[in-house]
Amino acid sequence: MTEPEPAIVTRGLTRRFGSLTAVDHINLRIPRAHIYGFLGPNGSGKSTTIRMLCGLLTPSEGEAEVLGLQIPKEAEALKRKIGYMTQRFSLYEDLTTHENLEFISDIYCLPRPRRRERIAELLRRFQLEELSQQRAGTMSGGQRQRLALAAAILHQPELLFLDEPTSAVDPQSRRDFWEGLFELADQGTTVLVSTHYMDEAERCHGLAILNQGVVVADGSPSELEATIDAQVVEVQTRQASGARHALEGLPGVFSITQLGARLRVLVERDQPAPQEQIQQRLNAAHLEAEAQLAEPSLEDVFVAATQGRYREAPPGARASGPPGNGVTIP
Repeated sequence: MTEPEPAIVTRGLTRRFGSLTAVDHINLRIPRAHIYGFLGPNGSGKSTTIRMLCGLLTPSEGEAEVLGLQIPKEAEALKRKIGYMTQRFSLYEDLTTHENLEFISDIYCLPRPRRRERIAELLRRFQLEELSQQRAGTMSGGQRQRLALAAAILHQPELLFLDEPTSAVDPQSRRDFWEGLFELADQGTTVLVSTHYMDEAERCHGLAILNQGVVVADGSPSELEATIDAQVVEVQTRQASGARHALEGLPGVFSITQLGARLRVLVERDQPAPQEQIQQRLNAAHLEAEAQLAEPSLEDVFVAATQGRYREAPPGARASGPPGNGVTIP
């Protein structure tokens, strides 16, 4: 069976700003009709990569193919096939909901009958009917977010780019927003979303973790958790601060994170019996604490990968094209 053509393929994609390398030779292969995430701290290259894939920035090196088009050479042809929603609300605040959607439909030259039908459909779908005559500048964060997403998909793009779209909304609005993204993917739209929220990253079908412009891990969330190059020990204690101090400097320990009355301790993979070593150190410090081996979380993967601790799969283990710069899918 022939493998479907991917939505996005990059080879050595790089962007420099003077002496700064913002994106450093990244290789991606993103399937169609999937939600694919970029996870990384501020300054990791997420937005720069998206802008290159949209054709808004010219790569310094490497190449990208988006929906079968060579970017940036065929960027003009790509514009009709993609939607783009930025972190900052980019519609007109002094226009009403309906006027904003009318304006966007003009930009994409939607025929009049189709325009009316599509706007009415999106007003219903995103619960904006009662807000159709309200000025965008007076809306709540969640309402503006729904309007921005409606505008981004008004012309029914094949590929939707979302650059940290939920950074200014409440948890319920974020949840509703993601339900809308799954509907789009089910209908065949490919979604590329950048985020720094772990719970959002876990929702993605596939994920690339970026750090300092490099893809340090890629795969599905479950695959990334299975290939973390670390052991995870969880410590239950009411003396978390004391336990943290006792474990600092213990051979093999490279990260300690407090979660309420728990500590998540990341230990080098080749360290023998980490649970016993940690328990012995806690006992020696006369602390009431219990150490147990734990399953890794996506946050553990993120911490390990951004510290350069990840495993590459054996050559040829990934069947879906060229590997990324970090973890590949076994």
